[in-house]
Amino acid sequence: MSAQVRPTAAPPAVGIIGAGRVGAVLAAALAAAGYPIRAVSRSAPARRGLVRRLLPDVPSGSPAEVARSADLLIVAVPDDALSQVVTDLATAGALRTGQVVAHTSGAHGVAVLAPAVAAGAAPLALHPAMTFTGDPGDLDRLPGVSYGVTTVPELRPLAVRLVAALGGTVEWVAEADRALYHAALAHGANHLVTLVNEAADRLRDAGVGDPARVLRPLLEAALRNALDRGDAALTGPVSRGDAGTVARHLDRLAVTAAESVPSYLALARRTADRAIAAGRLPAGDAVPLLDVLASRETAGFAARRREPVR
Repeated sequence: MSAQVRPTAAPPAVGIIGAGRVGAVLAAALAAAGYPIRAVSRSAPARRGLVRRLLPDVPSGSPAEVARSADLLIVAVPDDALSQVVTDLATAGALRTGQVVAHTSGAHGVAVLAPAVAAGAAPLALHPAMTFTGDPGDLDRLPGVSYGVTTVPELRPLAVRLVAALGGTVEWVAEADRALYHAALAHGANHLVTLVNEAADRLRDAGVGDPARVLRPLLEAALRNALDRGDAALTGPVSRGDAGTVARHLDRLAVTAAESVPSYLALARRTADRAIAAGRLPAGDAVPLLDVLASRETAGFAARRREPVR
């Protein structure tokens, strides 16, 4: 997979397909760095206000019109839509030799851009490892962000320049590792949101009026320590092997919020495994705890088997 890209002193003209949370913010950051933004695709009604705020003077057009206007085309659409969008652009004759076609999907590498390469364009996967909310603060959070980059060798210098213009850091990810890279980010960020909201719900169940106030210092410290110290940051009843405490947790959850029991069990078991491997929890001390977890997992499986099929 290869394409000839002529080096140029001037920043390439940029087009954005998918001017939503990610596309609009990256376009605004590139515009601030001196990259001319030629056009953006017409956005959904819910995103038009964001586009108007961040890119007030940039014209909009159809995806094919945007593609034809750009030397660097950034396709910032959902993962499952990406292949069809690229195929449609190639079929419409909107892609050309010497053009760079980039996407912002974490899940895909450059293979998904094969129709663009067949049309003569060069492929670039450029994924910002950041969550985007659609508010103006997204732009302020870009500096320091890492970008998972997959591309052909001749495009690496351009990728480095683009990421530098965005104030970020390049992380080279092999094509075969894109799914693992994206799974790691989703497991950490997306599941963290679920976990935090589960904790907040259970605090409300316990009568706590402001769960965020209680959780914020604890979770911020836990996240900081985990990033700085790895498994050495583990604390709490599982890392200590406190089987009785964990059993009481599970008993009360089963009564108050049975839907939280499977995730608690899964995370407690994985935490125990990591604590044992890291030497935080001696294997012998872990036996009562592991017995509690195994008995509740078995009980939960049996209960699920007894549930009527609807």
